[in-house]
Amino acid sequence: MEEDLIKRLEAAVTRLEGISSNGGGGGVVSLSRGGDFSTGAGTDVASSDPSILAYEDLISQCVGRALTAAEKIGGPVLDVTKIVAEAFASQKELLVRIKQTQKPDLAGLAGFLKPLNDVTMKANAMTEGKRSDFFNHLKAASDCLSALAWIAFTGKDCGMSMPIAHVEESWQMAEFYNNKVLVEYRNKDADHVEWAKALKELYLPGLREYVKSHYPLGPVWNASGKPASAPAKAPPGAPAPPPAPVFSSESSKPSSSSNQKQGMSAVFQQLSSGAVTSGLRKVTDDMKTKNRADRSGAVSAVEKETRTSKPAFSKTGPPKMELQMGRKWAVENQIGKKDLVISECDSKQSVYIFGCKDSVLQIQGKVNNITIDKCTKMGVVFTDVVAAFEIVNCTNVEVQCQGSAPTVSVDNTTGCQLYLNKDSLDTAITTAKSSEINVMVPGATPDGDWVEHALPQQYNHVFTEGKFETTPVSHSGA
Repeated sequence: MEEDLIKRLEAAVTRLEGISSNGGGGGVVSLSRGGDFSTGAGTDVASSDPSILAYEDLISQCVGRALTAAEKIGGPVLDVTKIVAEAFASQKELLVRIKQTQKPDLAGLAGFLKPLNDVTMKANAMTEGKRSDFFNHLKAASDCLSALAWIAFTGKDCGMSMPIAHVEESWQMAEFYNNKVLVEYRNKDADHVEWAKALKELYLPGLREYVKSHYPLGPVWNASGKPASAPAKAPPGAPAPPPAPVFSSESSKPSSSSNQKQGMSAVFQQLSSGAVTSGLRKVTDDMKTKNRADRSGAVSAVEKETRTSKPAFSKTGPPKMELQMGRKWAVENQIGKKDLVISECDSKQSVYIFGCKDSVLQIQGKVNNITIDKCTKMGVVFTDVVAAFEIVNCTNVEVQCQGSAPTVSVDNTTGCQLYLNKDSLDTAITTAKSSEINVMVPGATPDGDWVEHALPQQYNHVFTEGKFETTPVSHSGA
């Protein structure tokens, strides 16, 4: 606390010295608390605004906690956390500029927010390509950066949720992967658990409470400020060369012999004359594959992998994600899609998920019914369901309920991880011919770890007093 106070006093002295040295006018004044602007006293005043100081406190406390935890882990987790810190620093610079800038049009806003977008793209790039051992960390950190887009809110007609709601919705998208980190490392490595908790507190309540306190209706632009700088246009240059032809010029030009001889008669005439094979070389014994020492009959690993690799689409049909007859969302044959989202839905519609593999679907809104059928390694995040959530003929699925669900039915399924929140603890779960069913519930305290409960799959049937009594089998031992 004392160090923070000293830093603020030093910052105030530096600003006063800069203003006095420039005669109180517009000069270059560096910001002591971060940022590298050179827009004079106007920028200095903006940076001392209570909302900017509060944002710096958010960075130093919440982002600092996540960085401290990431430093203990290292590797890609530290790299992506540094990008998160860079994104928050970039947004702080934009907030300072907003206080001196007029509200731009749509094109100008895109150019104004480009620095923040570039940092976000760096985080997204880390989740692409070959999946690392820390994919859940990278995905959680990358997805939650979309919460910073609250700064682009320009009004109710801009197509975005209100800033506070946008931050909450963006975190819900990332929470699916953040919970995976908590479950995977809760009994293995406390540093990973600390990182996941710090990442959540950065947004909830960190960023959410900041936006609620200072910008509940979006950023406030300066009507008398300078115009927003538009994105730089590329200088005019030489016109682009025409596209290269698909075929070479030599192959596209007809030969003189083909002009003279047309049709199948010319082909047979060339065959009979021997002109076709006159340019071929004779294959000697040492050129034959069976006699070559550098070739073997073994199939290489690359060739074998190429032959046996599976296609990127389901054999049952093409990928589909559409609303049918205004009542039923059909999500079928999606493979390797981690960003499937159904955002426009209502309580009269149902969702049917069929034949999907290694994909994640987010359902943002209340629907009547959700069914997962014949899916493998499928993840579903939903808000509320009116009737029931059904899982049928599936393998290794994960389901997260962020609102309420009266009934969850699991039938003929092997491997199901079900996450319930505090509002859905009274959900009735029905299982039949299923195994490896685990239910995760929140801890007793808001900061507590998730508690895992395994549903029984073995039962003991005893004939007593003219009827069978069935009880789950319990195992005990040292």
